[in-house]
Amino acid sequence: MKYITSTFAALSLSATVAIAQDIDLPKQLNWTAYDTGSAGYNQSVAIGAALQDATGVNLRVLPGKNDVSRTEPLRQGRVQFSATGVGGSFMAQEGVFDFGAKNWGPQPIRVLMANNGGAINLAVGVAGDLGIKEFSDLKGKRVAYIVGAPALNVNTEAYMAYGGLTWDDVERVDFGGFGASWTGLIEGQVDAAFASTNSGKAYEAEAGPRGLFWPPIDPENKEGLAAMNAIAPFFSPNKAVVGATIDGTDGYQGAGYAYPVLTAMESTEADLVYNMTKAMVELFPKYDGNSPGIGGWALDKQNMEWVVPYHEGAIRYFSEVGAWNETAQAHNDTLVARQAALAAAWKATEAANPEDWEAAWAEARRAALIAGGFPVTF
Repeated sequence: MKYITSTFAALSLSATVAIAQDIDLPKQLNWTAYDTGSAGYNQSVAIGAALQDATGVNLRVLPGKNDVSRTEPLRQGRVQFSATGVGGSFMAQEGVFDFGAKNWGPQPIRVLMANNGGAINLAVGVAGDLGIKEFSDLKGKRVAYIVGAPALNVNTEAYMAYGGLTWDDVERVDFGGFGASWTGLIEGQVDAAFASTNSGKAYEAEAGPRGLFWPPIDPENKEGLAAMNAIAPFFSPNKAVVGATIDGTDGYQGAGYAYPVLTAMESTEADLVYNMTKAMVELFPKYDGNSPGIGGWALDKQNMEWVVPYHEGAIRYFSEVGAWNETAQAHNDTLVARQAALAAAWKATEAANPEDWEAAWAEARRAALIAGGFPVTF
């Protein structure tokens, strides 16, 4: 028995060494993620530990309070990658909300992989001492708004829309970051905030004096879902089994989408992206189970036809392992063309130098998408 165990350990070590020798990454990697305590941050740390253990690569995770603070270091080249959400990926690509400001514009974002586990939801949690049962019950309540984080705010707005509400129906409370909003919920400064169900802050709220409740989403409520998707088309009903108040239960019926999403810029070196993607896939057994909800990074859970294009380096790896096909490539080509149309519209708007930048860009953006035959969102 001891011999078998020792042999298995030796084989596992040999396999790890072989993987490590086959992954060519710089000894120091940097990427941004959500605030400390978030699911994105915790999963990034777990992935970094696996990288360090298997390859000796040190992954430095820089927490960012909002979409802009996570994306700025990426576009400046101060980090190679960002473990972000729909804000730093889809909305940055689209040049909307904070990314529609004159110093931003549509970004050539590329995806490596995403967590599509389905084990968690991205949801609005409410303080458990309020007696709230449905999202419509949020009327008149204090709802967190994160300055510089359009993804979080649009998601919150989408959940309110499901309940027939808008920001005008609630008391908006501004916070400088994700973590601060949940500290505010725990300490009684706000009544509702958005997070992944497995966020460390959500677990803190569950254990706090107010408790935590996730109002449900009914998959049969077509009207509510239509209102939700009109605000955030990337949401779909999902039953979470991992998260605060959820662990060990039959699950929570809410909604979700890919999170976190590992991104790079189009200009990021293809070989670097290839090897990072390879590491994410082949070291998966080493980090799987080391953070709640992390299993969604598995190769068989990847959506190769998402709303943001994949990087050529990632495509090269997926092609090698048989996870890429002509349909995925055609979809990717369409997304790249969409980005090109948005970039051209942005350049033309800059040249025109309109007095009302916000209105001019909104009009130019929609016109460019319609002319290119692309779906118009926002």
